[in-house]
Amino acid sequence: QEQLVQSGGGSVQAGGSLTLSCAASEYIFSRKSMAWFRQAPGMEREGVAIARADGGSISYADSVKGRFTLSRDNAKTTVYLQMNSLKPEDTGVYYCAADFLGDFWFQPERYRYWGQGTQVTVSS
Repeated sequence: QEQLVQSGGGSVQAGGSLTLSCAASEYIFSRKSMAWFRQAPGMEREGVAIARADGGSISYADSVKGRFTLSRDNAKTTVYLQMNSLKPEDTGVYYCAADFLGDFWFQPERYRYWGQGTQVTVSS
């Protein structure tokens, strides 16, 4: 059973920064698309960013463009989500996901593997 192990997160004031990490197996990291999702209380899980396996292109949700950066460390088989200029509306549980099937990367039901989730809280 493949696993995604997350770390990072925490609490910051608005305008601050946090970095999330997601460690994957070599199999997942080298062959599968990997993405970040988040879920605010009472809300549906939403896609934040994806690094595609085919060519490695990266896409972001409009709500985080210019503020969040997804990166990959091949040696550590880890993906990161650098979050800058954080806003209170960025608050939620953030999840790493992998092995996406289909056309719509922002739909959580299309992913096979999930990390354990990590809380991000941004205060105003």
